[in-house]
Amino acid sequence: MDVAENALAATGVEIRAAGDEVAGVRPRLVALPGSAEEIAAVMRACAAHDLAAVATGGRTKLHWGARPERCDVLVDLSRMNRVLEHTAGDLVVRAQAGVTLEALADALAGENQELALDVPVPGTTVGGLLATGIAGPRRFRYGTARDLLIGVTVVLADGTIARSGGKVVKNVAGYDLGKLFTGSYGTLGIIADATFRLHPLPAARAWVTATVERPVTETDGTWTNEDGLTFETLTTDLAASLAAAVPAVTESQLEPSAVEIDWPDVKGPCTVAVLVEGAAAAERAKALCGLMGELMGETAEVTEEPPPWWGRLPEPPGRAAEPPGAKPAAPHAGQILLEVRNASSRLAETFLGFLQAAQVTGFRAVLRGSLAAQVLHIALPPDTEPALVAGFTSQLRAGLGEQARVVVLAAPPEAARRLDRWGRVGALSLMRRVKERFDPGRRLSPGRFVGGI
Repeated sequence: MDVAENALAATGVEIRAAGDEVAGVRPRLVALPGSAEEIAAVMRACAAHDLAAVATGGRTKLHWGARPERCDVLVDLSRMNRVLEHTAGDLVVRAQAGVTLEALADALAGENQELALDVPVPGTTVGGLLATGIAGPRRFRYGTARDLLIGVTVVLADGTIARSGGKVVKNVAGYDLGKLFTGSYGTLGIIADATFRLHPLPAARAWVTATVERPVTETDGTWTNEDGLTFETLTTDLAASLAAAVPAVTESQLEPSAVEIDWPDVKGPCTVAVLVEGAAAAERAKALCGLMGELMGETAEVTEEPPPWWGRLPEPPGRAAEPPGAKPAAPHAGQILLEVRNASSRLAETFLGFLQAAQVTGFRAVLRGSLAAQVLHIALPPDTEPALVAGFTSQLRAGLGEQARVVVLAAPPEAARRLDRWGRVGALSLMRRVKERFDPGRRLSPGRFVGGI
């Protein structure tokens, strides 16, 4: 053992050799703490020997974010997997960072409660949920983890344990740690536990789905349907139809919880699905069925089960579909995944921008996500040439303009080297000052976030 490894071993925390990579960088060691105090001991040893640390829980998103400048220690939080407190009467739960969202849901269901988030990556932990800021379909009604978070315990780069929100023991004056740390990719500190506001499980759920058929064939390089309408015209009409239909649905008294789209082939059909929950869900879904049929000119149907793609990130073209009811496969390191956020009033522009970008890759792109919240995910085939990935991303940003945000969540190393993952970020100078305040030695996931933070 060298001096640094001896120092880590002296903390009493289990230390072992690393086997995982963080966005292509292999750490030297893995530390497996079981409490906030043990994380703090590890971070004090890292500070003393200038070791860079990256936190992980379920290892589902280690390939997300930029390649770290260095990674000496992977802080594995999988042993921190306890629900610390569940006050059912107050609709509050406190859980350690290594608790998976599936395990948390099982624990809360016994009291007929839930954390109203649909996390689209199986095996995501509480810490990973907050670090990446990921959310699923019901973000439209309930918000994201940031909105449901009421308290957090974090360990800073020097080993300080800080708490913010509910049951404050020690606070970092002037900062809302929950909001700062959510979506920060572990660059400000390591989340040890979090406290969330809960909701009662809905009495009933129903889904309303409508599929827009768009059969086209290619003749002399031109794609048209049987009526002679070009692919571009059909897509423009689809964008205009959805831009009119979505506000009518979301603003109706039928109170949908989510409005999602699945478009696995831009030359083929796309499906729109709407979730309604709670009292009289079946009756509201029936009324919504008629409204969607009228607005979209397509036949809608009501089901008690979600579509098989509901709440999952898009699969790249050509990947075999999973059987109904199967657990979604974990993401892989070769994944090419983008996230698009735009104003709800610019839905038509989003679709047309996506169409223009898809031409770069020969229309080999899959789109899925929230029409209501205007957060969409795009998957490209893993074998897409790196130059085409960069071209697709640039074209998408150009087509959507500065009002939209396009982030490359995951890309293979060869493609990632050619990409600006984050695009333009107006608050970058402020974010750099916050990083300097919390981690002046750049020992926490250095380089993984916006602007090399």
